Formats: sequence, structure tokens, C-alpha cells
Amino acid sequence: MSDIKITIIDREGVFHEVDAPTDMNMNIMELVRAYELAPEGTIGICGGMAMCASCQCYVLNDVPLPAKSASEEAMLSEAFNVLENSRLGCQISITPQIEGLVVELAPEA
Repeated sequence: MSDIKITIIDREGVFHEVDAPTDMNMNIMELVRAYELAPEGTIGICGGMAMCASCQCYVLNDVPLPAKSASEEAMLSEAFNVLENSRLGCQISITPQIEGLVVELAPEA
């Protein structure tokens, strides 16, 4: 099992450094749910299909991430509280390349 460290700042501003498995095909939204860092029913409402923006987060450091897909761009164009560094957590796969990633959960819309 190969875990990496990711820091997630919850909606109350609390920092959580968590172990993220790279061998389970998970994404940031699923990681937040697994560690219960957001109240049930407030994140990943669409199940990770890039259709609701409930998992929007702000990327706070310079970690190489894949480019935004057209569906992610479209969803962010309609979401609230979008910043230049906004991403959908469901679209960030947990891979060894994102070791050290720091994200902050966007406020609930």
C-alpha cells in the first residue's frame, strides 16, 4: 500500500493532514468523505460526476495537477465562490504526483 500526505482545510478552517492511498483509485472528494471532513450530504452530492460543484476546493500550493476537463470547466463556470485556483475535488485523482497537495474546501453554496 502506497500512501501520500495531503492537507485538507475544512470549512471551519481546521487543517487536517491525512494519509491518502494511491492504490485505490480515489479522488479528493472521496478522501474528504472518508475522513468525514465535511458534514454528510454537503460534499459529493452528484457522486463525483462533475455535475454539482459541492466538492469545490481551492488548491493552495504548486503541485502538478491534470488540466481541467471541459465538464469541470463548465461546472465551475456556474458555481458560487469560484476563484482562480478552484478545482472540483472529484476530478483530482490521488496519485503519487500530488504528494503534499494542500486544498481548502470552498464554502457551501
